[in-house]
Amino acid sequence: MKPSDEVIKRTFDIALAAAGLVLLWPLIAAAWVVASVETRSNGFFFQTRVGRNGRLFRVVKIKTMKPVRGIATNVTTSTDVRITKSGRFFRKTKIDELPQLWNILLGDMSFVGPRPDVPGFADRLEGDDRIVLSVRPGITGPATLKYRDEEEILAGRHDPERYNREVIWPDKVRINKEYIRNWSLAEDIKIIIKTIGGA
Repeated sequence: MKPSDEVIKRTFDIALAAAGLVLLWPLIAAAWVVASVETRSNGFFFQTRVGRNGRLFRVVKIKTMKPVRGIATNVTTSTDVRITKSGRFFRKTKIDELPQLWNILLGDMSFVGPRPDVPGFADRLEGDDRIVLSVRPGITGPATLKYRDEEEILAGRHDPERYNREVIWPDKVRINKEYIRNWSLAEDIKIIIKTIGGA
């Protein structure tokens, strides 16, 4: 991605994120209240993720899960008992992702890009795969669209963690590399529209 492209992308992100927060803060606040009541804790979920150039940052989302003794995996399936009732709705409608508009304003994220993973994935990429770390991670992206049913896919596997590590993750890297090498603002807008429209 050229420096001029980065300026265009960042300007677009700031303008859209600011507008989104102004318009959607009542929805975010309502979701926070519901999540707080159901989980009996802060309705915001914070987690360390790997960002641009491998820098760690704290992503913020609406909390959709509660702790269950004996379950500590970061891989989530559609049958995960940790997901709350409201959490299923928030995840399906992507309402849980809205607080990440703040991460965009801070410069941690972009609207479109590779999803930010927990340490142990993107930060271990080697060779030309590390191009994935050259851009800000996104709320959505081409890999996110392809695997929008990832939790259902993983639920049907005997070993979800292994399938994610050996099949889904390498494919996401391939898709994200292609996205970065062929970036355009028009494509970002198309991806955002497809994400909102559920395509």
